[in-house]
Amino acid sequence: MTPEQVADLIRAGLPDADIYVESEDNRHFAARVVAREFAGLRSIARHQLIYRALGEPMGREIHALSIDALSPQEWTARSSS
Repeated sequence: MTPEQVADLIRAGLPDADIYVESEDNRHFAARVVAREFAGLRSIARHQLIYRALGEPMGREIHALSIDALSPQEWTARSSS
């Protein structure tokens, strides 16, 4: 899978999210997902939403995924510091 395909899968589950995915080998990915759905959720719940969006490719075509899941407010605070 390419980073764009991974981003498309996440976007299907979180349509309004801002998503950035990168990979050097198309098997190990790093994703930054900024979504209002994450507000008030713990990290594990945020990751579960992303894994649910990825579905079957997770663990198959996607061997590993590093996730940075933020609410828009958290992203704004991080970006301004």
